[in-house]
Amino acid sequence: MHNFPWYKFYPSEVDSEVNVTAYSSVVNLFEESVKKFGNAIAYECMGKSITFNEVDQLSKKFASYLQNDLNMKKGDRVAIQMPNCLQYPVALFGTLRAGMVVVNTNPLYTPREMKHQFEDAGVDAIVIVANFASNLEKIRHEIHAKHVIVTELGDMLGGLKGTIVNLVVKHVKKMVPAYNLPRAISWKKMMGSANVATFKREEMTLNDTAFLQYTGGTTGLSKGADLTHGNIVANMQQISAWMKPKLKDSEEIVITALPLYHIFALTVNCLAMMKIGAHNVLITNPRDMPGFINELGKHKFTVITGVNTLFNGLLNQEAFHKLDFSSLKVAVGGGMAVQQATAEKWEKVTGTPLAEGYGLTETSPVAVCNPIDGTERIGTIGIPLPNTDVKIIDDNGNDLPVGERGELCIKGPQVMRGYWQKPEETEKVMDRDWFKTGDIAVIDEDGFVKIVDRKKEMILVSGFNVYPNEVENAIAMHPKVLETGVIGMPDDKSTEKVVAYVVPKDKSVTAEELIAHCRNELTNYKVPREVHFADELPKTNVGKILRRKIKEMHEKTVAQA
Repeated sequence: MHNFPWYKFYPSEVDSEVNVTAYSSVVNLFEESVKKFGNAIAYECMGKSITFNEVDQLSKKFASYLQNDLNMKKGDRVAIQMPNCLQYPVALFGTLRAGMVVVNTNPLYTPREMKHQFEDAGVDAIVIVANFASNLEKIRHEIHAKHVIVTELGDMLGGLKGTIVNLVVKHVKKMVPAYNLPRAISWKKMMGSANVATFKREEMTLNDTAFLQYTGGTTGLSKGADLTHGNIVANMQQISAWMKPKLKDSEEIVITALPLYHIFALTVNCLAMMKIGAHNVLITNPRDMPGFINELGKHKFTVITGVNTLFNGLLNQEAFHKLDFSSLKVAVGGGMAVQQATAEKWEKVTGTPLAEGYGLTETSPVAVCNPIDGTERIGTIGIPLPNTDVKIIDDNGNDLPVGERGELCIKGPQVMRGYWQKPEETEKVMDRDWFKTGDIAVIDEDGFVKIVDRKKEMILVSGFNVYPNEVENAIAMHPKVLETGVIGMPDDKSTEKVVAYVVPKDKSVTAEELIAHCRNELTNYKVPREVHFADELPKTNVGKILRRKIKEMHEKTVAQA
């Protein structure tokens, strides 16, 4: 580990060390926020808002139902499978207050993926939105979960509005395939019968598991990161300290377009913003760009988080440019690399820098972030958060000096306990207290970290390492390109060749034009040998481009040729 002068670049109000054990659990911190912010709006979705006091009462009801009606116990696992809606924070805090473990589940999972996660986590109950219940039906007899709670998107919007939303979603938009789950409990029935008075507050410690947060599974079967209350409390404290120069208690309006089941939005948006009493606007379907931008226009938002594809998508909508950005204080990009062209255009349009941060499921997630006080450096992921150390190692585990490329390792209180019931997998990524990220990075003399690429996605061209991020950045700078994904494919002459897939912004663009552009930006061996065009690129539900899927798509095309 190197003793970099990070303190020189810390925002002036941020300490390099914060108290990460100030709260005994996430619940303890939540209850403090309820006392402090009471009748202030905590979450808003589809025009309906709920206060901190209402989240308090509703989550107690949910917890009471788990404890008393379903006879579940402390430590039992509850899968929550829904997009951003008001039911999510109620189920989240209700589960944690009952002393149980949240297993966040992507609603777009296939039945096979659902089965793997539910069985691997040993879930006892599943809370699922009706839109995806038909997938659960396909595996219901194959999993051991005793209880299923089904909610419809409009269930917490109240009165006529909620009824209309449910009818439109089901019968007009046809978004709820028919399903049959005979013993499932409806959300409305559950919340109507639950008794707050019988809720029993479970005492928890920082060592208790709070979340089984499953990795994306882009390189195989997903694994459950065992994130303790201590991990999450630490990261909330670290994030709060980092945002301190710009964000004030009770004053912020945060836009949450990334799904709350994703570790980035979960900790940063749902939890850290709850800690400062922010008004959290939940976007259920950010892919509906006109609807999303219309929602943005209703709020004097001060904070927005997202991934590069989300910011890029907004910037390519004319209506977005007409919004009022005068209140915007902080924009943070994570989940995937923020491309330089996107960051520059974002600042030009909004007047606010796009600060790139970095983290993983295994680090709860934030480990490194750019300062938000004007000293950020585009093209880097910033410097370590308080209480966090980073280092670069070679393939033999030796520490590397400043400027050398190698694997990024992280040490801090936000690093997971390990993978759930997978000691061998845990051993592969943990070197004592250090988590080996699998990302190739370089640290400059000031301690700013730059991610070069995923170790496993590096392309080997005639003995030279080519990093897809760098090539994608170059291609994305071309004005006729909307987005791009770069892969390596076998090549007889040079081990591998660089292949680019591009979604054009302007259909007149040609492969030759983009290759010529890359020759001006990149050394010869990094220039794509092939450029293919597509209407869209495969992505995760949070918008992260899946190079593995692009590779599969390419292999299939070649086989059919």
